[in-house]
Amino acid sequence: MASFTKRVALLAAAGTLTVGTLAACSNTTESSMPGMDHKATPMTSSATAGASVDAKDGDVRFAQMMIPHHQQAIEMADVALSKPSASEKVKELSADIKKAQDPEIATMRGWLSSWGAQTSMPPGMDHGSGMMSADDMDKLKAAEGAAFDRTWITQMISHHEGAVTMAEQVLATTQNPEVKQLAEAIIKAQKAEIATMQSLL
Repeated sequence: MASFTKRVALLAAAGTLTVGTLAACSNTTESSMPGMDHKATPMTSSATAGASVDAKDGDVRFAQMMIPHHQQAIEMADVALSKPSASEKVKELSADIKKAQDPEIATMRGWLSSWGAQTSMPPGMDHGSGMMSADDMDKLKAAEGAAFDRTWITQMISHHEGAVTMAEQVLATTQNPEVKQLAEAIIKAQKAEIATMQSLL
């Protein structure tokens, strides 16, 4: 009887030791494997996600505003190219503007389409700085000779300055390397043309 009682006591002690060992292993495993923690902090914070959304919205607005801006510059260039009294220098600048800005319009339309955004500017949206009014365009079309050259150059300088401002604004927010590249190209090309036009005045 004493032998039986002794065996029961030994089995109880072994069971207690086993439970304690398993508990210790469980605690060690949990603390040494942080990757298994399902409450880990997300890799992308809400602040980063918000910044990405804001940058994308800025890219969309830039393209939607720059397309009609470029289109008006091309319209002004076409007016000069159709004017027999316009100087050769003004016509040369007009040809350069069309050559540069036509492909840029196509590029920006492609972006908007791929982003699922409308390619035309939403109603009520600001056309951007430097845009000519209908009266400005009428004055340009009515001018002739030296007066036309002065009007065209003055208007185009203002127009280019507006495009440079818009490009600089998107550079401050964009995270898209293609948008950045185009904005930098616009700034470089149009600042050079502004300098040329100012020298003609």
